[in-house]
Amino acid sequence: MAESLFLFTPPFTQLNTPYPATAYLKGFLNTQNIPCFHADLGIEVILQLFSQEGLSALFSIENEKEKTLNAQRILALKHHYIHTIDIAVGFLQGKNPNFAYQIAHRQLLPEAERFESLDDLHWAFGSMGLHDKAKHIATLYLEDIADYIKECVDEHFGFSRYAEKLGRCANTFDELYEALHNKPSYIDTLLLQLLHQHLQYRKPSLVCITVPFPGNLYSAFKSAQYIKATFPHIKIAMGGGFANTELRSLSDPRVFDFFDFITLDDGEAPLMHLIEHLNGTRDLQMLKRTFTRIDQQVVYINHSIAPDYKQMQLGTPDYRDLLLDQYISAVEIINPMHKLWSDGQWNKLTMAHGCYWGKCTFCDISLDYIQRYEPLTASYLCDQVETIIEQTKQRSFHFVDEAAPPALMKAFALEVIKRKIKIIWWTNIRFEKSFTEDLCHLLKASGCIAVSGGLEVASDRLLALIQKGVTVEGVSEVTYHFSKAGILVHAYLMYGFPTETMQETVDSMEVVRQMFEEGILRSAFWHQFAMTAHSPIGLHPEQFQVKKVNENEGPFANNDIDFIDEKGVNPHLFSKGLKISLYNYMQGAGIDYPLQKWFEYKIPNTSIDKKYIANIIAQQSVAQLKWNAIVYWLQATPTGRLYTKSKKGNTWEMVELNVYIQQENIQFSLNKNNGLWLIELLGKINIHQNERLSLQQIKDDYEQQSFDEDFELFWFNKVMKNLQGKGLVLI
Repeated sequence: MAESLFLFTPPFTQLNTPYPATAYLKGFLNTQNIPCFHADLGIEVILQLFSQEGLSALFSIENEKEKTLNAQRILALKHHYIHTIDIAVGFLQGKNPNFAYQIAHRQLLPEAERFESLDDLHWAFGSMGLHDKAKHIATLYLEDIADYIKECVDEHFGFSRYAEKLGRCANTFDELYEALHNKPSYIDTLLLQLLHQHLQYRKPSLVCITVPFPGNLYSAFKSAQYIKATFPHIKIAMGGGFANTELRSLSDPRVFDFFDFITLDDGEAPLMHLIEHLNGTRDLQMLKRTFTRIDQQVVYINHSIAPDYKQMQLGTPDYRDLLLDQYISAVEIINPMHKLWSDGQWNKLTMAHGCYWGKCTFCDISLDYIQRYEPLTASYLCDQVETIIEQTKQRSFHFVDEAAPPALMKAFALEVIKRKIKIIWWTNIRFEKSFTEDLCHLLKASGCIAVSGGLEVASDRLLALIQKGVTVEGVSEVTYHFSKAGILVHAYLMYGFPTETMQETVDSMEVVRQMFEEGILRSAFWHQFAMTAHSPIGLHPEQFQVKKVNENEGPFANNDIDFIDEKGVNPHLFSKGLKISLYNYMQGAGIDYPLQKWFEYKIPNTSIDKKYIANIIAQQSVAQLKWNAIVYWLQATPTGRLYTKSKKGNTWEMVELNVYIQQENIQFSLNKNNGLWLIELLGKINIHQNERLSLQQIKDDYEQQSFDEDFELFWFNKVMKNLQGKGLVLI
């Protein structure tokens, strides 16, 4: 199939960076010498829509529906929107930086209802630079237009959740099927025009559509419908996160009026099997993890005995073909992690397949993408990083692991520093004890700027029920280590877990409040627990004292499960208060308020001591030496100057050491023997040297020198403690 494969992501996923699925597949196909082209039709539609031509057409669409005052205002100002849209989009693409002043001072862009929120955001603007303020204002401007589109043109529109309600919890195909046979919307028209251009130019014989989320589902089906009608010879396959979680019990044959094949889990081997089948070299019955329709019946075929490809065989994700310089950095300023996620382009990579923990009872751990754990090597990861930098010219990386393994993070950080690769990166983690203060400093030195992880429920009883493998105390220690190293920490928080009491929710809220008070959390998000079909809770609800509302699977999507929790509190009682309090905590407000302040009804007093988190942090000052730890020096080797010191008629030689680090020079003196030994040691253990010494080996060498001072006294003196915060790490 020479140059006959086209991969694309349908609208909409995110504005600022490509979703990586097609880049992963293209990178793999490169290793098989199979040419292909891939596209992100989401950003392509957005660029068409949010342009002078696109808005001109948008505002000309007649709609007799009565408009809100907000929509009336936007329509009245349509010429202002039409003539500023290219400037605003260009600015958010980083192309018109000089417009920052006009935008930030609200002298350029028309304003509608979204700008009312500015009155509540003066706190954020006070700490923002001119450019960031302008980006936020330009984002509000786009959101105003999006509100108009949703009200007057296409009720399903959303920047990242287009027609999501048609895909979410769609146990039957009926509603989506009906929507697909309605007259195409304006958004549909833009999508299909762009799709037609690609198909005309590329002339593929196989189109593969990835559907990562419910918000991509409608557009995927609409695209497939158009291809079937206009290019009936083209075969169409679907894969991605939505299929992997929602379509595992698919039985509605109408789905295959649109798609020829739907594959599950890792896509590389199923895709290769499809290519071989369409080339005539593999029988249909020997496909791998693939749904199709035979004699009007949905059939799942998984007879191939060929193994999946190892992670080291998949090649490097290939982001070429994508419009990398045209993504839009829309900015959210309320939540620091959401701002990080949406601001700027991130090259997405994975450190390991699956989750090394794989025990959390709310998680879909029965599915392959989590269950099968397979890490890469640090060297291989760095090779990928260097290749992608060459491709994209971007040095920002988001490792999209379920939970990045600490040992591999350490090895990766060491390799990055040794290779002198200058990047910034962040990832998802488990808050486990492996993340020592030294390891966090090492990660920071390699370019790590943020981590996100699940605290979930700040209750040790519930954490044990979740099988999280952490405690509140342990999480607090780890977040302290990251924060002390200057790494932003975001916590995923959960409420409404089975059997969760009102007291436990209140206590969780108090723990979170104290973590913000102590500065060990900067960002967080509360989400309500949802039972899924492939989680231990979904598979065995009786073990968690809940009951499924409906045992019957639908013929289309099946994942989210309605349930009854007779022992737990109604989570809706807490939803508003939890979110409002967190909104305030992230802006540094209301931290000293009593928890009752956030609720309109009576809640119990917290049982958590007011100094609970502070006391945990205080205990971290007591250092425990690990004698088998390898000691690294991350900075340049110090220089030394001998000089003589005199006091009361006595003279002795000293060494003045100068340590040069990026932000400052550190100068201190030691006696001659200790000083010269230390200079030599730091040269030996420099991270760019091959010699690796444990703390025990360093202690042994020190004691062989017959220095007067005990080693531990020397190691914990003021000079050494200062160095340990400036580049001396024990890993």
